[in-house]
Amino acid sequence: MYLAPLKRTIIPLVVATTLFGCCVACEPPLPPADQPPPETIVFYAYEVINEFPHDPEAFTQGLDYADGFLYEGTGLYGASSIRQVALETGEVLRIKELPRAYFGEGVTVHNGRLVQLTWKSQTGFVYDLETFDRVGDFNYLGEGWGLTHDGRRFIMSDGTTRLRFLDMKTFQPIGELYVRYGDSPVTRLNELEYIDGLVYANIWKEDRIAIICPASGYVVGWVDMTGLLPPEERARVDVFNGIAYDPAGDRIFVTGKLWPKLFEIQLVEARTEPYPDIASGAQ
Repeated sequence: MYLAPLKRTIIPLVVATTLFGCCVACEPPLPPADQPPPETIVFYAYEVINEFPHDPEAFTQGLDYADGFLYEGTGLYGASSIRQVALETGEVLRIKELPRAYFGEGVTVHNGRLVQLTWKSQTGFVYDLETFDRVGDFNYLGEGWGLTHDGRRFIMSDGTTRLRFLDMKTFQPIGELYVRYGDSPVTRLNELEYIDGLVYANIWKEDRIAIICPASGYVVGWVDMTGLLPPEERARVDVFNGIAYDPAGDRIFVTGKLWPKLFEIQLVEARTEPYPDIASGAQ
């Protein structure tokens, strides 16, 4: 059943008092940036355009949109899966469960394949998109969190300030990028989506999205997602996580772990500010 569009509701931007959380102290110093910072930073609020049902048992770790369907990767040991989901109804049309030893993480769709990371197993899986048959696997060092691609390379997060680039055929590492806001590392990069030349990243345990320039690593925008679920619903679910993009319809979808709803949103520019000063010698 198609859900009629909701009345558009603009959610005001709330400035976070703590930008990066306690994990910053655990991160090594940032290497010098290869490029100068942008001149300005854009802060966004959002409009809710539509809301759709979402399986409240889905511990969403990865989300993608392709050919009219959502593709979702879920986590937790013994409950991890990949899914094809009908957007309008939230119905799970197809599901493949992972062996109990694996905790599923980010997913992305490319060239008839669905690629999925796992958390601590240092193993990724490749599936045929039409059948969900596993057709390959690959290995990486460290943890796997979020995954997307720009058409030339896979882009992977591991919960730190680093993004890794992987070859699209061999899955071997071909580069890395350290994400920063001014001189400060941006940590806990989680689920990823590539939209119009920029990487959108959930920040784990925050209702915020960082918009990252994949050439420089600088955050060029922040999206405040506060208030997406009402407080009484938010108390029963886990963190905000999951970004998918429909390029043909220019639609952004977001949800969270164990959330009963998935939202189509539109970004609303709240303000633009000069970029934070970069310390002498940082470049």
